Amino acid sequence: MFSITGIRLRRRVRTTVPDSAVSPVPDLFQRDFTATEPGLKYMGDITYLPLAGGEFLYLADCFSRKVVGWSIAGHMRTDLVADALRMAAHTRGSLDGAVFHSDHGAQYGSRAFAGLCDQLGVTRSMGAVGTSADNAACETSTPP
Repeated sequence: MFSITGIRLRRRVRTTVPDSAVSPVPDLFQRDFTATEPGLKYMGDITYLPLAGGEFLYLADCFSRKVVGWSIAGHMRTDLVADALRMAAHTRGSLDGAVFHSDHGAQYGSRAFAGLCDQLGVTRSMGAVGTSADNAACETSTPP
């Protein structure tokens, strides 16, 4: 019997480190990205945009079948994802009662982002750490 295994040519980069001090956020989507009506389920993610010289810009998006909020910056602080969520709220008029699903990035798990969600009436949802399938619909989004 043969065993075939892949070779990893690059060092694996861990981008999400769970913070044990932060209270857990449940996975309210459970990989079900459908909604009974528009404006109930939103997702967000950060995309790395490579620049010349090895630097990056970072694009945060917030979407519900289409991008309704986005932010681009040269940093990955909480303001990046908060600005995208604020734009989504402005675009839609309100996000009150909506669920926002993301990965466990530090920006989405921060107290500041949780506070903004509370202020906007948004319930947070997060998939499992390191499981891209829990965020599959977001991982395939295209930038604005």
